[in-house]
Amino acid sequence: MKKTFLLHAEGKNPDRVFEAVKHDIRKYIQRERNKALPKGADYWDFDCRFGADEAHAEAIHLSAITECVNAARAEGRQQFYLEILARPANRQPRAETGPADADEADSAPD
Repeated sequence: MKKTFLLHAEGKNPDRVFEAVKHDIRKYIQRERNKALPKGADYWDFDCRFGADEAHAEAIHLSAITECVNAARAEGRQQFYLEILARPANRQPRAETGPADADEADSAPD
């Protein structure tokens, strides 16, 4: 999704427009997550960009979208640009803790 959202619509309550924008964003993310994964992929990862317009959009993490949208509203912006692109990804294995790490945790001073 590459879209410029308007936060003010004539004849509509600004609070309802704002909630509708957040709902559209959540709905899109959920729809993308429900798509079938390609073979060899573990989950859908999202590349996100946010800004006043497309030229000034900066990369952000998926979890920061709501904060950015709330900040845009608090600043009194009339619109903002949001880009969310889904891509298949694989989880990285966690590093296992060895016996040396366990000994250090047990001998830590209280």
